Amino acid sequence: MSYTIEGATGAWEVVIGLEVHAQVTSKAKLFSGAATEFGAEPNSQVSFIDAGFPGMLPVINGECVAQAVRTGLGLNAQVNLWSRFDRKNYFYADLPQGYQISQYEFPIIGKGEIEIELADGSTKQIGITRLHLEQDAGKSLHDQHATKSYIDLNRSGVALMEIVSEPDLRSPEEAGAYLTKLRQILRYLGTCDGNMEQGSLRADVNVSVRKAGEEFRTRCEVKNVNSIRFVMQAVEAEARRQVDVWEAGEEVVQETRLFDTSRGVTRSMRSKEDAHDYRYFPDPDLPPLVLEQGWVEQLKAGLPELPDARRARYVGDYGLTPYDAHVLTLEKETAAFYETVAAGRDPKMAANWVTGDFFAGLNRTGHGIGDSPVSAENLGGLLDLIKDGTLSGKLAKDVLEAMFETGKPPAAIVEERGLKQVTDTGAIEAMIDEVMAKNADKVAEYRSGKDKLFGFFVGQTMKAMQGKGNPALVNDILKRKLA
Repeated sequence: MSYTIEGATGAWEVVIGLEVHAQVTSKAKLFSGAATEFGAEPNSQVSFIDAGFPGMLPVINGECVAQAVRTGLGLNAQVNLWSRFDRKNYFYADLPQGYQISQYEFPIIGKGEIEIELADGSTKQIGITRLHLEQDAGKSLHDQHATKSYIDLNRSGVALMEIVSEPDLRSPEEAGAYLTKLRQILRYLGTCDGNMEQGSLRADVNVSVRKAGEEFRTRCEVKNVNSIRFVMQAVEAEARRQVDVWEAGEEVVQETRLFDTSRGVTRSMRSKEDAHDYRYFPDPDLPPLVLEQGWVEQLKAGLPELPDARRARYVGDYGLTPYDAHVLTLEKETAAFYETVAAGRDPKMAANWVTGDFFAGLNRTGHGIGDSPVSAENLGGLLDLIKDGTLSGKLAKDVLEAMFETGKPPAAIVEERGLKQVTDTGAIEAMIDEVMAKNADKVAEYRSGKDKLFGFFVGQTMKAMQGKGNPALVNDILKRKLA
């Protein structure tokens, strides 16, 4: 069922497009050699170009261009072999040049598409309008002084990819799924780290509403939303506001708004500028950007396996469920971890342990996959001990818990704690004889037809053996002795 907002006059459809600003993974800025490391002292990573000193000439960073092309290829988009940088003129305190070097008419990447997956299992194609390169502005700090604002230019000149979607999104869920998928692709490609909390991925959310069958109505842009959850909330809040405006007989005014995360509402920031307000013109200091098709093909050949392809491989080659394949490919690091665990082993068993007890251990200990005390090699070693009969499934869970506590390999923990599974049939028979002797009344009941008591004898035997009895052998011997 499609998403609509119910107003006094009936249902309203929501139309959404996202402009995502993704910081390019690069050690230097787009037109200068200044560093881009996050968290440095304010104004410690600023060149004369970034500070807008007169007469300074920009020089394009080739790696940033390569990263943009890789991203375009990962989005199944057209790579334009000829593109151009323009000056976008506007005046803010944190924009020292008085203009931003961007791309307007001739972007480096043209039309592409992303397939998103929704909660009901359906998929939808979302069009990409363009991807262009541009400089970031600096940052205004308003909380450092009672009456003054400070300016940090560390971010000034950092390379951004602005990725503009078609207005194909129709619900908060679709907007969230699109941003999740785009972030996943960027992280797989290594072209943006996707850290929204650090501001390296930000979204401008364009929202309008309309009645079924109508043309698009006036849109508003909700600026600089820095989490997927907030993007979804901003869509809902802004769409409901616009419905109220139209139903009151008023007109929605095209403007830029901000999302107040504490109150869950949008508020007006400024009237929305159009392209002519920025007085775009070709940057006179930069020649057109001309790429060679052979170089583009080299970049294409070097792309990593992307999430959709990897997920399909896990289902087709490993026999995993679509759900497990989805969970394991959400992050590139998780997929790499899983593949190490699964190498030469039962891939379904590996998936069950990674998505089950291993993930639970990470949550319990507050670790991520990058700093896990349990390495992929050691988790694989644990599965080997189950397969060769050294450990039962229950004992293996205990060993994994100890691995999280100590960081030690499973074999060492088994040796230290004497956890090796008992496979000596003589020892198991002796323990079963003891259990049967202590529970002679239950033996009689079982033999009189109460088959359900079999589980009782299994439990008593395993308890007496401290969980170390081989379950298959315990079951076989019990059946024989109780018969």
